[in-house]
Amino acid sequence: MIFDPMYFVFALPGLLLGFWAQSRVKSAFKKYSQVRTLRNMTGAQVARALLDAQGLYDVRIEEVQGMLTDHYDPRHKVLRLSPDVYRTPSVAAAGVAAHEMGHALQDARGYAPLRLRSSLVPAVQFGSTLGPWVFIAGLFLQMTTLAWVGVILFAASVAFALITLPVEFDASRRAKDLLTSSGLIVGNESSGINKVLDAAALTYVAAAVTAIGTLLYYVLLLTGGRRD
Repeated sequence: MIFDPMYFVFALPGLLLGFWAQSRVKSAFKKYSQVRTLRNMTGAQVARALLDAQGLYDVRIEEVQGMLTDHYDPRHKVLRLSPDVYRTPSVAAAGVAAHEMGHALQDARGYAPLRLRSSLVPAVQFGSTLGPWVFIAGLFLQMTTLAWVGVILFAASVAFALITLPVEFDASRRAKDLLTSSGLIVGNESSGINKVLDAAALTYVAAAVTAIGTLLYYVLLLTGGRRD
């Protein structure tokens, strides 16, 4: 099964889309990291201004190491920005910071998909690691029930990937709207914001396609769609 060419039929679309999406993200971020905003505000300043405008004074902003490691932690109400975003007054930094602020706003407004995604995190951490191994063990031992348990465990990852799509798309929409309405970006800067955030959105689509493809492959093996 490990060397089954059929696996690549299911996995390859997501992998190719993922490589393409990552290249677009890096290209767009690199390009618009070199374009300063007219407001000359760093990503941290943009995020703080947007948070305060929405009354989210309790959300902290911290710098976290790494490249594009930006994220919002709903448990501790912390918005963490990578150095290139936190310290840089660029169009790319403004877009990424506003996107993460969008997640903080989702959290504050009780956005249902975000709450559902957060509730799935423990199951995903468990299922994405253990599920494939349980599935392989079930096939190897010819224990169909055990293999199906592996499929069900892995399915949590698929559900997580699908729920992530509306969460990320909504955060980007909020970011674009707030940046424009607040006047933090002006003129053609919105075009750069759109390109950075739209490229990032493709990475989540690729992750969902990959997860779905892998799940379908597992089901194919168990339902007899793949015969020796």
